[in-house]
Amino acid sequence: MSESWDGSFDRGSQSDDSHQFERMHLEPMYDAFVCPLTKQVMRDPVTLENGQTFEREAIEKWFKECKQSGRKLICPLTLKELKSMDLNSSIALRNTIGEWNSRNEAVQLDMACRSLNIGSSESDVLQALKYIQHICQKSRSNKHVVRNAQLIPVIVDTLKSNSRKVRCVALETLQIVVEEDDDNKAILAEGDTVRTIVKFLSHELSKEREEAVSLLYELSKSEALCEKIGSVNGAILILVGMTSSKSENLLTVEKADKTLENLEKCENNVRQMAENGRLQPLLTLILEGPLETKLSMASFLGELVLNNDVKVLVARTVGVSLITIMKSSNMKSREAALKALNQVSSYEASSKVLIEAGILPPLVKDLFTVGANQLPTRLKEISATILANVVNSGYDFDSIPVGPDHQTLISEDIVHNLLHLISNTGPAIECKLLQVLVGLSSSETTVLNVVAAIKSSGATISLVQFIEAPQKDLRLVSLKLLKNLSPYMGQELADALRGTVGQLGSLIKVISENIAITEEQSAAAGLLAELPERDLGLTRQMLDEGAFQLIISGVVKIRQGGIRGTRFVTPFLEGLVRALARVTFVLVDEPEAIALCREHNLTALFIELLQSNALDNVQMVSATALENLSRESKNLTRLPELPTSGFCASIFTCFSKQLVITGLCKIHQGACSQRESFCLCEGQAVGKLIALLDHTNEKVVEAALAALSTLLDDGVDIEQGVVLLDEAEGIRPIVDVLLEKRTENLRNRGVWVVERLLRTEEIACEVAGDPNIITALVDAFQHADYRTRQIAERALKRVDKIPNFSGIFPNP
Repeated sequence: MSESWDGSFDRGSQSDDSHQFERMHLEPMYDAFVCPLTKQVMRDPVTLENGQTFEREAIEKWFKECKQSGRKLICPLTLKELKSMDLNSSIALRNTIGEWNSRNEAVQLDMACRSLNIGSSESDVLQALKYIQHICQKSRSNKHVVRNAQLIPVIVDTLKSNSRKVRCVALETLQIVVEEDDDNKAILAEGDTVRTIVKFLSHELSKEREEAVSLLYELSKSEALCEKIGSVNGAILILVGMTSSKSENLLTVEKADKTLENLEKCENNVRQMAENGRLQPLLTLILEGPLETKLSMASFLGELVLNNDVKVLVARTVGVSLITIMKSSNMKSREAALKALNQVSSYEASSKVLIEAGILPPLVKDLFTVGANQLPTRLKEISATILANVVNSGYDFDSIPVGPDHQTLISEDIVHNLLHLISNTGPAIECKLLQVLVGLSSSETTVLNVVAAIKSSGATISLVQFIEAPQKDLRLVSLKLLKNLSPYMGQELADALRGTVGQLGSLIKVISENIAITEEQSAAAGLLAELPERDLGLTRQMLDEGAFQLIISGVVKIRQGGIRGTRFVTPFLEGLVRALARVTFVLVDEPEAIALCREHNLTALFIELLQSNALDNVQMVSATALENLSRESKNLTRLPELPTSGFCASIFTCFSKQLVITGLCKIHQGACSQRESFCLCEGQAVGKLIALLDHTNEKVVEAALAALSTLLDDGVDIEQGVVLLDEAEGIRPIVDVLLEKRTENLRNRGVWVVERLLRTEEIACEVAGDPNIITALVDAFQHADYRTRQIAERALKRVDKIPNFSGIFPNP
């Protein structure tokens, strides 16, 4: 076979494939077939007046050059002058050449067909493929010849060749064979051929990918084949990937993109594109497609998993259209739009776009409408979910009217309607509507309106009862809502928890669950922490129900590393510590509280918690708890019992001896201990509190200073307290708090402590020589509140900066 190709091939001077194949012939070629100018077989022979024959295009070019150069019109072969440029078609010669060509092409095509088999050499297969390309490019009718010769399946088989060159040329050949020929495309698409072509898209060799994309692009021009291409697993995914690839050449990327544009004619392909990140075709159909298509695409959009950036794009592109569909009277249309909006609204930024597009009024209307046009429960749940998503975006809802009388979401009657709906619907919708209230109560600008509406509706007890709901999601969202409300209606919530049976117990049960810390536990601990700390009745009930023992166990377990690794550990620990600290606020009134603190040595636990670095709230609350405990120390210290003097000693003083009792607390002048009397002199508490005076959080500093102040309080030995602080190197840090004047409260507390320090003569002498301290005291004397000014005045008198007139003028 190769001998036949090679033996009849006249290489001439051309390298182009088409020229090579023009010179291939199996029948003898007559000189009359060849144009004297082009030296090639003529396609359209014409005869001049002198009888010479040329290719029409070639002789016309010759005449044009003669005219442009000003030469005489001559025959290029005889060089004799011509009288006219008349050209007469040589029909007989053209037909003869055509028949000759046909006979040669038929034989050559047969040879090519026989070369396309597994036994042929690579060069023969390549030559045959190139020949098929040549004849198809030469004449469109030859594509029918190739089809009738059943060569298309044969070419497809060469795609299985081990030779990369053969595979690339075969892909190129198939593209030429099917170009603008739907019949050939249909034959090519039979069987598994399209799948085979798609496989080439992921081949390592870029040339194969390029040729495969070009072939798929050509096939995709046939609407009948678009669905078949899209049905090949991975086809659209790979094409979408190629359009965004930085490693592909620009031509390949462009072809892949155009192929996808053609595939958009099929809705199933559009869905696949959307699933794989090419969302614009789907959005276009929602905007411009027929109604049924709009609904279908909107419904599918609701099923997609979108990343946050895409949600914003969707909201901006079709948000208004979806909201318009949502307001339709057709329930099917509303369902499709609601599903899509539910998906898009789950991101804060996209929710804000939907708010600006006007989603709130129809949403609220859907939720509150009753009667013939009301939504079925399943769709009302979706509406509630969307509203919850939107409300939790942090938008300013005070400025957006949602009702006929310009009510906003935080208007009293709207909140009342939400509360009424919560009480008269199922758990799923209840959960979403409670999430709406969570969102509204999370903002300082709207929470007071929500609180006022809840109070006026008398819904507090109803909301508290959700703590006992069997559904975990419902319990969680109710706890989050109550936690948000507790700073503003803590007493009402405490009363409700005490007044209803089981709610407080349920709250404690959630906190004590011995599992990995959950968001529900964190929210429950947070709610308990926010309740009024001085509510004696609530604290007593917690004591009766053993709540504090469970809380202590949880704190200890976390501190010992028994629970770690969840994102809710920190808020859970903060909530537990705050809830535990409330027992220290009722020590004066509740003996059981004192017993609890002694039994579990809470003083030591709170001292340990002072070192919870990076947990400011834990450190602050622990310092406050230590302040409360230490303030009670003077009442719990056991004073020594002195032995009774003998008879002689009572008469004759010379028989009496001065008793010396050792081991007493210098501060409280009695028998003290950390566990029994909560004394801070033990357990390095003073040093740890002093260390917190350098904290960056002013509230931690304030709490630590307040705890240290108990060592200088009335009822204790102040001079010994000063000595203790001095030995712990605490004087300078305390003075620095006053000098820094970080907050008004810290300044006031600093003035109080410094005045107590100045009652010790040695300290007073040191301070008198520090102009900064004097300046700070003078500033407080001039600008602080009345009580602090009085304390600052006493301090200045102690360093002789203000005359002490009480020593000059006797009291009347």
